Amino acid sequence: MPPLPGDGGAIAAVPTLDQPPRPAPALHALRARGRLRGGLALLGPAFVAAVAYIDPGNFAINITAGAAHGYLLVWVIITANLMAMLVQYLSAKTGVATGRDLPELCREHFPRAVARGLWVQAEVIAMATDLAEFVGAAVGLYLVFGVPLFPAGLITAVVAFGILALEQRGYRRFELAIAALLAIVFLGFLYDLAAVGADPGAIAGGLLPRLGDSGALLLVAGIFGATVMPHVVYLHSALTKARVSCRDDAERHELLRFQRLDVIVGLGAAGVINLSMLVVAASLFHGTARAGIDSIEAAHAGLAELVGGGAALAFAAALLASGLSSSSVGTYAGQVVMQGFIRRRIPLFLRRGLTMLPALLVLGLGLPPTGSLVASQVVLSFGIPFALVPLVLLTRRRDIMGTFVNRPLTTAATSLIAALIIVLNVYLLWTVLRGH
Repeated sequence: MPPLPGDGGAIAAVPTLDQPPRPAPALHALRARGRLRGGLALLGPAFVAAVAYIDPGNFAINITAGAAHGYLLVWVIITANLMAMLVQYLSAKTGVATGRDLPELCREHFPRAVARGLWVQAEVIAMATDLAEFVGAAVGLYLVFGVPLFPAGLITAVVAFGILALEQRGYRRFELAIAALLAIVFLGFLYDLAAVGADPGAIAGGLLPRLGDSGALLLVAGIFGATVMPHVVYLHSALTKARVSCRDDAERHELLRFQRLDVIVGLGAAGVINLSMLVVAASLFHGTARAGIDSIEAAHAGLAELVGGGAALAFAAALLASGLSSSSVGTYAGQVVMQGFIRRRIPLFLRRGLTMLPALLVLGLGLPPTGSLVASQVVLSFGIPFALVPLVLLTRRRDIMGTFVNRPLTTAATSLIAALIIVLNVYLLWTVLRGH
């Protein structure tokens, strides 16, 4: 078997799925293009990661939360987004500092059984991720073009392959395609937010941390699961590990400043989109006969009836763009996970076929799409600690990170995030088992 990217040898560009790595552009050469052009060339990985933070699962969970509880969970979305920014920056830093991605480091520094166990759970999480992305894109195709759900799922797979094919022709084309789809989602919800309106005072009141009933707790777990995404914690380090060639630590520190900006802008846009989803649902449906709205299709119909066809179309187009882009990113992440943890690579079509099976099963059996999306986000929430704990353990070690090792405060903050999610998940499981 040929060596995988990151297993030694010359530093290469972002690893492709089926082709050998290409030489990475040097930092000093990119900076020589000028302040604006050179700076823009260094941005991109966080926008790819950000797509996973606004996938169709977010639509389902945020709309359900806003309709049922109004602005109550605004603080959860903002907190989850701030957590995501820190986590994704640490993942990006890991790639820049070590020239390895997180799965590779887990394989190199953890016992073999632990690395294999992390790989197995990561594959399960990949299937839950694909469930949200495929079902959401299928619903988007149905709402925009009237395509039945099962054929729409197959169309989603074909389009996802097309987007991934751009990566084979250079990482920048892939990044720009994903950023364009992210922009469609952003503009779609910006239009809907302007059309629906919002209550600034109620939004401010939602910043106060509090919970309602156990149903709200389920949504809290789902929001964290939909926002702090395990597979892009792994992926972000792969996107940055050899994207730009640096001559020394000074250049790596300079590159990290741009990665920090990349995370702030990319994840910040994702946070605005997530908040807009909840605000639109809270403004339009909470406290009305539609407060119990439990499907994306019903939300679309409510927008059409109460606001107009333009708002409904913007919503459906945003959902479609979200599903198509996030399904491509999810496939890329799955390949990175397998390459890193067990040094194996399977054909892309086979991987896509395996991970999309649960989604096609949901579509083929006619199961409730939105309920399936919410359930997938809860599953994702349970997978977060398996990505965060290794990230914390590895980035706190100077022998791995060198001068880029975490400061004690950073390690403490990330550890607190992991502990909070673990406690939340344990409590949620206990609540469900008790039947409350």
